[in-house]
Amino acid sequence: MDIESFREYCLSLPGTTEGMKWEHLCFMVEEKIYVIIAIDEGSRFSIKCNRDDFDALTARDGIAQAYHFAKRQWIQVENLDVLNDEELKSRIAISRAMVIAKLPKKIQESM
Repeated sequence: MDIESFREYCLSLPGTTEGMKWEHLCFMVEEKIYVIIAIDEGSRFSIKCNRDDFDALTARDGIAQAYHFAKRQWIQVENLDVLNDEELKSRIAISRAMVIAKLPKKIQESM
């Protein structure tokens, strides 16, 4: 997947907005980040993941604990080619769902 397709997919998800934080492109729901990507440094990005999936994901080439994010809750993916398109979309959707699950119920219901 290229960066423009990645961006289009994220923005196609209900309630998603984009913005810049720490000189990185972020995709958010209610101002809560679910994807952050370093577009000036290639296409390295970070997403939330389930704790149960963390060890298996970080054991793969090109995936590591995300710097400056909660341990065992965020992974950093070296580039957009590490995951195939289907898995990439699935991981983005999981990250978004995890963020939404922490929002107030009234907001969750509107998503």
